[in-house]
This record gives sequence, C-alpha cells and structure tokens, in this order.
Amino acid sequence: MTLTALICYLLVAAAGYFLRFLNLQHLKKHGSEIPPGFEEAIDAGTLAKTSAYTVEQSRLGLVESIFDNILLLLFLFGGLITVYDRFIASISSSFIWNGVLFFLILTLIQTLLDLPFSLYGTFRLEKRFGFNTTTPQVWVSDLFKSTALSAVILVMLTSGALALVQWSPQLWWLWVWAFFAAVSIFFMYVSPYIIEPLFHKFEPVKDAELEGEIRDLMEKAGLHVSRVMQMDASRRSRHSNAYFTGIGRVKRIVLYDTLLEQMDRHEILAILAHEVGHWKKGHVWKRLVTTEISALAALYLSYLLLEWGGLPSVLGLTQLSFAGQLVVLGFISSVIMFPFTAVSSWFSRRHEWEADQFSRELTGNPAALATALVKLNRENLGNLHPHPVYAKFYYSHPPVVERVARLRQP
Repeated sequence: MTLTALICYLLVAAAGYFLRFLNLQHLKKHGSEIPPGFEEAIDAGTLAKTSAYTVEQSRLGLVESIFDNILLLLFLFGGLITVYDRFIASISSSFIWNGVLFFLILTLIQTLLDLPFSLYGTFRLEKRFGFNTTTPQVWVSDLFKSTALSAVILVMLTSGALALVQWSPQLWWLWVWAFFAAVSIFFMYVSPYIIEPLFHKFEPVKDAELEGEIRDLMEKAGLHVSRVMQMDASRRSRHSNAYFTGIGRVKRIVLYDTLLEQMDRHEILAILAHEVGHWKKGHVWKRLVTTEISALAALYLSYLLLEWGGLPSVLGLTQLSFAGQLVVLGFISSVIMFPFTAVSSWFSRRHEWEADQFSRELTGNPAALATALVKLNRENLGNLHPHPVYAKFYYSHPPVVERVARLRQP
C-alpha cells in the first residue's frame, strides 16, 4: 500500500509538471504573436516582457513546488512524521492540545520554509518587472500580522473541531461540518470590517461623479451594496484588480486604486457590472453551497477512514495520533482531488462567462469591458498564449483573448 500511495503521488506531481511544461512550450512557440484585437494596446516590447514575466513566475513556482514535494515525501515516507508525532505527544497528553500543537507548529515551520520564495518573488521578481512597491517594513508587518491571524484562526478551528470529536465520537463529522460552515459564514460577514483593514486602507471612491454613476448602475441592477470602496493597493504593488466581498447587508465592491488610475469611467463601470453579475447570478451562494456539500461528504468519508484504522499503513506505519492520521488523509485527498481541479476550473470559468454577459446586458457597452480586460492584461503582464489544456485544467477565468473576442461579437 505504501508503494502504491507513493507512486500515485509521484504520478500526480509529474502530471502537474507536464502541464506546466506544455504551457511554457506553447508560450515559446506563440509568445511573439499579438492576438487579434490587441494590436493597439500591445506592442512587441510589451509582449516580450509579458512572456518573460510568465516564464519567471513559472520557474519560481516550479522550484518552490519541487522543494515542497521533497519535504512532504521526506516527512511522510522518510519517518519524520513518526518523530514529530512522538515529540508532540511528549509536550501534551491532552487530545485537544496535542492536535492544536501538531498543526500549529507544523504551520509555523511551513511559513518559515516559504520565506525565501516569498522574499525572492516580492523583492526580486516583482521588482524586476516593475510591480513591487512594498517596503521591507511593510512586508515584515504583513508577515507578522498574517502569521498571527492565521495562528489564532487555526487554534480556534482546531480546538473547536477536536472538542467536537471528543464529545461525539460517532457523529463528530456532522458537528464539525456545522461548526466550520458557521465559522466560514461568520468570517464572510466580519472580514470586510475586521480582517481586510488590517492589511489595507479602505475609503469611499473619491471621484464624486464616478460614485454617482456607480450608484445609478447598482440601482439599475436592483442591488443594494453597502459601500463601493477603493483600496490602497499601490502601497504594495502596481497590479490592478477589483473584487466583491461580504454577504448580506455587509457586501461591498472594492476597487484597487491602481485600477482607478488605469481605466476610464466606462471601463470601471463595465468591470463593476461584471462583479455585480457574480452576485445577481447567485455565484457566491452557489459556490458556498457546493463547497459545504463537498465538505460534508469529505468529513463523512474521513470519519469512515479513521474508523477503519488502516490510515497509518498507507505510510508503512502501525500507529499515528489522530492529528497524524488527518495529515495522511490530506495527503490522500490531494491525490484523489487532482483530476477534479479541471471540474472546479470549468465551473469557475462558466461563472465568469455569465458575469461577462451580465455586464454586457446591464451597461449595453460590451466594448468597454473588452478594452478594460485588454488593459488589465497589459498592466498585469498576463499570459496571452496559455496552452489550451493547461488553461482548461487550471484557469479559473477564461483566457483573456477568448473573453475579448466574445465581447466584441455583435
């Protein structure tokens, strides 16, 4: 069983690397071609810079992935998980705190190991291509805040879940699911007011005329958004974007200040209409429901596998703590879920198509969204030539060339 598990994981890793290779080869072959409809916005110099940025990102991601995979295999199949499991057991005999310490220390170690890649990506790669605007002080501050916040949330979730496992050994999968679902919805409510402001400054859109046009657009869509905010994204990066956050009465649309600088009013309104489309088409709730149904099934299956008692044998072991067995479950799920990445990406792309169509109908100006997408891609140095198979497997958004072509159709 151990050899089978190892071979399956290596095959999944190899498949991911092969898709990455296909994507880069496709870019090498077509990277100098300016797609139809992009001639006025993209020149040969920008296209070359875009290709170079894609290649550098992929290389960094490849090195980090290989590093992570080697560490994971050493931890699981090299006997380190047994040593670590015994170390945690020597600290605490409590079922709950044993599990909390197991995952907390492991997460902190992973954060430390990821630091070199984060530093290189931010201060070398992003700086080389003109994106990075963050300072070492801001980077360190973000690191400490995100690490502390993650630690608090991890302790809360892990201790709560393990308490439920201890309280109801036969039905814990149901109670843990309900607990996680409640916490997820809670964070969707509080994140815009508590978590997001820890990292960014938010303020109402400063352009009064634009704000009025935005309000008119929201009213036309029949949607009440508590606030339309702009975010100081330029303090950290020159990348631009917009997103929808919150649910219920606290939902809001957030625009990067970099986006406001790059787009005209029609393009901003078209992007907003696209974001509104996600809400009006029920994408937020559909994703939430799908996620919760999947989580319930996964937790029940986890319960059955833990009751089976054979999870340690996957690693050639006879015994592991409850927390250690959860790590084995995560390892198994990463292999099983790999093919479903394409399914998830397909549903996400479908939602993006629907949001594009909603923007077209709401504004009556599909050309504005098309030019906005072209600008976004140019400013963010997005890959214009992804391999079709790679895009179908990993892309949560349709390739920008396809989106622009469809928007420009009569």
